[in-house]
Amino acid sequence: MLPARTFSITIARDWRALYEAIWQPEFFPRWASGLAESDLRRDGEYWLADGPEGPIRIRFTPHNDYGVMDHHVDLGEGAQVHVPLRIVENGAGAEVMLTLFRQPGMDDERFAADIRWINRDLKALKNLIERGGGLDIGA
Repeated sequence: MLPARTFSITIARDWRALYEAIWQPEFFPRWASGLAESDLRRDGEYWLADGPEGPIRIRFTPHNDYGVMDHHVDLGEGAQVHVPLRIVENGAGAEVMLTLFRQPGMDDERFAADIRWINRDLKALKNLIERGGGLDIGA
């Protein structure tokens, strides 16, 4: 088993409307800099991108009724990193939750850096959505 930490942020939007607006893989580069530093390009069931440490392949959970936006990231070393991502109802708003698994061989400094990156990306998503970001999501 891998050590894990879950991080969340509250967004003042209906959770279903938020999910419908952002579940598509093409939307991730607008806020998830820790995932991709380029547009995503489809390659069969995978998406290709330039990640922070080089080329990556990503497989996303299909659209669903539960707010699940999990993805599996192949960093090119054969092993895939599972990234659980959920949007759940939080009153009239939404809670976006992402779980980070500490990968084998990851030192404390790298784990702390990934934690900072995830929190920065979650704040970027909140700012993008709550400030409009070109999306028509009801408050």
